[in-house]
Amino acid sequence: MRSKTLSFQLTIFESLAELPKEDLKLIDLALQAKENAYAPYSNFKVGAAVLLENKQVVIGNNQENASYPSGLCAERVAVFQAGAKFPGIPIVKIAIVASSDSQITKEPAAPCGNCRQSIFEYENKQERPIELILMGGEGPIYKCRSVADILPLAFGSDFLKK
Repeated sequence: MRSKTLSFQLTIFESLAELPKEDLKLIDLALQAKENAYAPYSNFKVGAAVLLENKQVVIGNNQENASYPSGLCAERVAVFQAGAKFPGIPIVKIAIVASSDSQITKEPAAPCGNCRQSIFEYENKQERPIELILMGGEGPIYKCRSVADILPLAFGSDFLKK
């Protein structure tokens, strides 16, 4: 028997002023997208902005449904829209902003498991990392080098090859 430790490095920015300009612009677009989220049941709004290699930005926000869980998260709305609108164009980074109408979120919310798996599929397909920039209602901003960092032991297409 043996044990293994899995870890990753996270960059933490204490304020928006510390972010590089490209990241700040992406966060601003995610914030705008969040405002149009349809979240009447959870009151938890999420906006995402995907930066593509061709410098195009695609946004998404969560879309809830009374028949849980048939809604979609902001991350998947944005990533799937990017894949449909700009097929074959690699995703460089994704800014995700989440906040609650009923309480102050002081930490960023990382993507759910379904979103991590969906983003990982694109990362795996394009054979290069997709950077994540995460922000809550207030507090620090987290930056991860790759979605694979927050999805250890990921299930990818390699498992399905014959």
